[in-house]
Amino acid sequence: MSDIRFVDVSVAMEFEKYTEENSSFEKEFLTLTHDEDDSIGQWLRTMRSRGELSDSDPVMINLMIELYRKMDRIEKTLTGYVPSRTPLNSSVTIEKMGLEYFEVTHPVLETSSVYYGRVELPSFPKRETALFFEAISPTRAKISRIHLKDADEWSIYMTARERAMIRSLKGLE
Repeated sequence: MSDIRFVDVSVAMEFEKYTEENSSFEKEFLTLTHDEDDSIGQWLRTMRSRGELSDSDPVMINLMIELYRKMDRIEKTLTGYVPSRTPLNSSVTIEKMGLEYFEVTHPVLETSSVYYGRVELPSFPKRETALFFEAISPTRAKISRIHLKDADEWSIYMTARERAMIRSLKGLE
């Protein structure tokens, strides 16, 4: 386990120990993956499947869609809409991140216990990442379940942090 490659990060995470009684975690895990199941996401998938976006600039389309989603979030905020999330009883900061592992700042985990957590990575576009993880020490955990798209975002963020760390080290030499 000493060959795990970690990079320094500071990402907030909410979590709770998983038991059979709190099956709402499983339901939320499944719903958080369908972040594109809004009307604009459905429209985008339909247009792509028809091939109607093949001549369009994908960067511009993604920016327009994110602007639409941001306006939608503003409208929901103004109308007082709050998405229902399962309340989680603990929070901690992830201070080190690896591809399948992470470390938290305080020893709050019970070794060999399974947990459900939510993380919002500071990436674009912002979205909540749901994951199940197993504690391998009071501060270290291994991700056991994460959606493929979220795993990609996790690794992209970790790689970006690693590059920034390397650039800062090169600047010191």
